[in-house]
Amino acid sequence: MKVPTLIQNRLVTGEDVDFVRELIEQNPSWSRTRLSRELAERWNWRNPNGQLKDIACRSLLRKLDEKGFIRLPAQKGLCLNRFRHMPIRHVEHDTTPISDSLANLQPLQLLDLTSRALKALFAWLLARYHYLSFTQPVGENMSYLVADRYGRPLACLLFGSAAWSCAPRDRYIGWSAAVRQSKLHLLTNNHRFLILPWVEVPCLASHVLAMIARRLSEDWQARYGHPILLLETFVDRRFQGTCYKAANWQLLGRTTGRTRNGTSEPIVPVKDVYVYHLHKQARRMLQ
Repeated sequence: MKVPTLIQNRLVTGEDVDFVRELIEQNPSWSRTRLSRELAERWNWRNPNGQLKDIACRSLLRKLDEKGFIRLPAQKGLCLNRFRHMPIRHVEHDTTPISDSLANLQPLQLLDLTSRALKALFAWLLARYHYLSFTQPVGENMSYLVADRYGRPLACLLFGSAAWSCAPRDRYIGWSAAVRQSKLHLLTNNHRFLILPWVEVPCLASHVLAMIARRLSEDWQARYGHPILLLETFVDRRFQGTCYKAANWQLLGRTTGRTRNGTSEPIVPVKDVYVYHLHKQARRMLQ
């Protein structure tokens, strides 16, 4: 890795690396968490809501350490990634078949995932029934558990960080690397969408996508201090993406088979790229 270089959407210079080394040397008793918080404070690295980007800073430090630019202190206790990949606790849930018309189940509800019980249920449903399973998201994210009028869960959706690099999307928006760096936070990726396997309701999936599209930007603004202008999702090519097409998402092309952060070698399946505008002028506002 050369410096300057882009890490965690931040340009890291040689002076930055020297500053981090000095901070570590002057505070040998500090933990990695203490270092990342202090560094975020010193750099005034915050999200639009004013919150310190502590997790992003910790990831930046870890990557600098992995490349040999700095030497972090030994980890104290359990690291964040171990919590992310801990086994998901089994949660009892009703799997009685739900086969009905959409009209008979409305109005649909978005259940409040601030409760620990519903968070656990949401995680277990994705872990048990989604082919990609579930890991705890990091960074800005939003989760939705959709229920019918009787409170019975129907679907799970998880939105998180947009892909750092995606050629079809970047061409569509007209992004240069610099503009993408400054505007990427105005996109979010639909990482998971699951209609529970015992639910058979015609048109439910596209209806849920439309319902979430009307709600998501407002929720994001309230939680993180900025709106979302464009949704994206990557659909494995063994699936047809029917619900996204029915909900008027636009197919832009295919991924190259690289990870979300843009590694050089194809290591993941090629997927179809869909986007959905949450604002009529989304493309113009993102340029």
